[in-house]
Amino acid sequence: MSTFDAYAHLGVVDDGDGTFRRNREFPGAETNPEPVPGNPTVSKDVTLNANNRTKLRIFRPVKLPSNDNTVARLPIILKFHGGGFVLYSGLDIVCHRTCTRLASEIPAIVISVDYRLAPEHRLPACYEDAVEAILWVKQQASDPEGEEWITNYGDFTRCYLYGRGNGGNIVFHAALKAIELCLGPVKIAGLVFNQPMFSGVRRTGTEIKYAADQLLPLPVLDALWELSLPKGTDRDHRFANIFIDGPHKTKLKSLPRCLVIGFGFDPMFDRQQDFVQLLALNGVQVEAQFDDTGFHAVDIVDKRRGLAILKIVKDFII
Repeated sequence: MSTFDAYAHLGVVDDGDGTFRRNREFPGAETNPEPVPGNPTVSKDVTLNANNRTKLRIFRPVKLPSNDNTVARLPIILKFHGGGFVLYSGLDIVCHRTCTRLASEIPAIVISVDYRLAPEHRLPACYEDAVEAILWVKQQASDPEGEEWITNYGDFTRCYLYGRGNGGNIVFHAALKAIELCLGPVKIAGLVFNQPMFSGVRRTGTEIKYAADQLLPLPVLDALWELSLPKGTDRDHRFANIFIDGPHKTKLKSLPRCLVIGFGFDPMFDRQQDFVQLLALNGVQVEAQFDDTGFHAVDIVDKRRGLAILKIVKDFII
């Protein structure tokens, strides 16, 4: 009988009252609303929903591109961090560095969404937060008192949703919901899925092959879903298993163009490849960027592959 403790691996402790202590969180990062030497961006926090204690962190490049002496409008990227729905924050140091690099290198207005975490707030709570963030961007377009970094520099016709890991899962479900909404003048021009997190009861080849992965072993992946999905459901719930038949499949053809990034040593690699096929079979314009090597949780601040991912994302957005 295995003695592997998935909670210990994640650094979480069940307090027995529906809340968890998280012992391996990254430290927070301070904002800098005014330019700071050596920092290519400025940043600020705004409240998304006071009752839900959700926030947005906005990043703007200090050096703004111009066309004929007129400041050029920048794409707007809504960024959803990884952490298996359970860990980390849209305001922590890792997410802050990622968004700083996105904002300065694309260049773009980047909005990091600090959504609610499971198990205190199980799915679909973070999907609701994501949709609320999209609607917040729409509100800025029509509000004379709107957030000036968005209204003065953002291009509402070039909005992108970007997510890594479970953040990619959030992007998928939020984009499906957005199809039903009247977002004008906001247009979601594209979706970026960096190693998106999907699942199912049936095991895939890479899940079995990398069941003992150092970062994301199979018992840990299962535990994340158990903590995140609605109580009484399993990994074939539509939030996890997007490949099963359901009303969501009729909406797939309406998704904007998609970029899917994956790495061969990720236990979820097979599902990411299946995801590309699902999109393509439903008529979605999809670009797949797969590397046979590389592990889960690689992002644009990764020392080895960060620049390559950044170039892929920049080419897709530009």
